[in-house]
Amino acid sequence: MPETDYSGHGFGGLDDTAALAYQHVVRVGRCSVPEVSAELGLSPEEAARAVQDLLDLRLLRPMPGQREILVPISPDAAAADLVGPAEQQIRQLQQLAAEARSGMLALLPAYFESRRQRDQREAIDVISDVELLRTMLDDQNARCTTDVMTAQPGGARPADRLNRARSRTLVRLGQGIRVRHLYQHTVRNDLATTAYIRTVSAAGAEVRTADQLIDRVIIYDRKVAFLREQEVQGREPGAIVVREPTLVAFLCKLYEHMWSTATPFEPDAEETSNVADDVKRSVIKLMAQGYKDEMVARRLGMSVRTCRRHISQIMEELESASRFQAGFNAATSGILDEDPGEAPVQRIEE
Repeated sequence: MPETDYSGHGFGGLDDTAALAYQHVVRVGRCSVPEVSAELGLSPEEAARAVQDLLDLRLLRPMPGQREILVPISPDAAAADLVGPAEQQIRQLQQLAAEARSGMLALLPAYFESRRQRDQREAIDVISDVELLRTMLDDQNARCTTDVMTAQPGGARPADRLNRARSRTLVRLGQGIRVRHLYQHTVRNDLATTAYIRTVSAAGAEVRTADQLIDRVIIYDRKVAFLREQEVQGREPGAIVVREPTLVAFLCKLYEHMWSTATPFEPDAEETSNVADDVKRSVIKLMAQGYKDEMVARRLGMSVRTCRRHISQIMEELESASRFQAGFNAATSGILDEDPGEAPVQRIEE
């Protein structure tokens, strides 16, 4: 179907001069450019421009046999004449789009069966093209009907991504879709992320934070999951798209487990000490496992500078002169124990 440009069809409306000219023409029943110029005190150029605008909007029409005489047309008839072709084309395009989507979706069973026969990995796609991935995410956002679950490790998110996500999230919430976000504790100190959470929480979103998250995941309607592509070098990671019901169900259970152990985040509520204690225990555990400052910071979604400040405070609280002594004192004091009621063991001294 040929593409039509409607930018010059006067869809923007009338200006005041053209509106006055139209009122005059309706009163007298006919007009010409000189008459409009004389009656309204307009220059010939202004009158000609106003009359041309009315012609473009189908509000004037030349009289048959006397094209220099123009007669008024009612707004409803003019509207039908002006936008009717555009509306017809829109309906045709919608029909073509619906037929194309239906035809594509009809291939899904054959696609899944062929994939199963080919490599025994039913309904798993590797999407390395980031632009294609964004298109697929937009499509899933538009088609989502019940709930969205996201886990976003790595600490604070870029402000531009939050701005793009805000409008989509508010639309989903307005449609009655349940939205849940999991972040790391460190986002509580980020202004942009906190502002986003405040806005979407007010609209009904649920947000919790944890000390660590396994990896990024987005799950739509408990049917389709997007996992971050691994072991990627030299380019932005894509995603693994999982539609296989058993795998998606497992990912949903994993998400529910992370959700149940996370701490609710309400930006304007009073902060609890549990979050700070979780971060402290996580730093100590990773130190005790031998991780360097950079890896500890990456695992907890914080800057290296912030991580080193936590380590310094922990060493001071544990009265330790070295990281080794801090790890030993933490382990023997019971800080890392599952049972916080267990009696602490006396610290060693270097």
